[in-house]
Amino acid sequence: MKIDIIIAYVQRYEFGHERDFVPPITGIHLAAITPAEHEVRVFHQQVDKIELDTDADIIAISFFSGFALAAYDLAAEFRKNGKLVVAGGPHVTYCQEEALTYFDAIVTGEAENVWLNLLRDIELGQLKQIYSGTPCDMTGLPTPRYDLLPDKFFIKKVIQATRGCPFSCSFCTVPSLNPGFRLRPVGDVVRDASYDKFKYWWQRKIVWFWDDNLTIRRPYIRQLLTAMIPLKKWWLTQASMDIAKDPELLDLMKTSGCIGVFLGIESFGTESLADANKRQNKIADYKEAVSQIRKRGIAVMAGFIAGFDHDDEQSVTNMADQLMEIGIDVPFLSIMTPFRGTPIYSKLKLEGRIIEERNWNFYNGYNVVFKPQKINEEQLLNAHRALWKKSFSLTYSLKRIVRAMFSLRTGAFLMVLFMNLFYALKRLRKNYPIDMSKRADLSKVIKPLGKAANDNLSTCDKSLVAS
Repeated sequence: MKIDIIIAYVQRYEFGHERDFVPPITGIHLAAITPAEHEVRVFHQQVDKIELDTDADIIAISFFSGFALAAYDLAAEFRKNGKLVVAGGPHVTYCQEEALTYFDAIVTGEAENVWLNLLRDIELGQLKQIYSGTPCDMTGLPTPRYDLLPDKFFIKKVIQATRGCPFSCSFCTVPSLNPGFRLRPVGDVVRDASYDKFKYWWQRKIVWFWDDNLTIRRPYIRQLLTAMIPLKKWWLTQASMDIAKDPELLDLMKTSGCIGVFLGIESFGTESLADANKRQNKIADYKEAVSQIRKRGIAVMAGFIAGFDHDDEQSVTNMADQLMEIGIDVPFLSIMTPFRGTPIYSKLKLEGRIIEERNWNFYNGYNVVFKPQKINEEQLLNAHRALWKKSFSLTYSLKRIVRAMFSLRTGAFLMVLFMNLFYALKRLRKNYPIDMSKRADLSKVIKPLGKAANDNLSTCDKSLVAS
């Protein structure tokens, strides 16, 4: 059979962008676990034109809640053309009844243990509506199909060494979507990191670990990084701040080629960290932790979330100066979004604070879908935009670049240079995150099958896998 795998996307910036840093691993991993007798193509709606007149037998769409309406729209168009359309990803896992309104079948949870069953059932004419994936053991997973990626991604070598996270942040679906903490064999990971069939040198050089918390199991990460030293790659990952208290690990990260670490710092407020259930973060330790990582020439990327119950306008806008003060090289700034399947969604739903009339396009991390505690929705949105604009001003972007030039290793500096220029250019062009409430084309509720997406919000709540 011919299979088109599509990663759905909804524009999040006013002018959009035709290129991006790195693709999600989902599409090329699903393609890799597809038996060789099937012909597979992978499309990323963010950068690719979707071929509605495809000759594929199966359309498989993966998406999270912020891109659900795009996925539903695509499904409607493909089904008009007589195509069989299936879906998977976080949104369908937590909104099963709603998703089945738009798709012939859905895969919930992890796909590895059920994808082949779904394909076989299609061939036999026995397709079921729901295929409930269970956690896979991570052994024997194939190398992602990098050959199916378009040239529009700056970095292409995304790999996964671990799955899951031992922490339970209130805003995160990982503990229920990918339960437990599992490890791939080191040899398999090194094999994927060694893949070099790319057009550009940096695509051969850079490895991006698509892990939620790569460094948690110290014996494993030490074994993996030791095995990576001979590869002479540059690599990036996400980790928890406790790595800063492990100098031997930091030294090994440097020796094995680490150029960047993403930390989920989230907030500078003690009470807001409690709201996030992120008590392992200690504000007094931020600056020293960042310093210890940067002493090894490793860039620090960090996520900050605006909108916890103890946040107000001033605390949000103050983050622009605070993240500069502690030495963050690349900030990622989002608005707290209560995705279904998270504890914070259950809390806000119980308190009647979810704004039910806002469609899925608002669930993109840059808009407000709930009623804040200390301020109103408009104030939170405006505070976040002020934070975004100041953080990516030409002045702050250049300061981060100059600081990196004199303190980071070559690969880390190039990454900081590229990413800061990328966002600074958006700022200069006024290519801001979209305010969905002011875009009629994106704030409306679509009705691809004669049924509005928001009509089914209540069925989302009924089908939660966990909260």
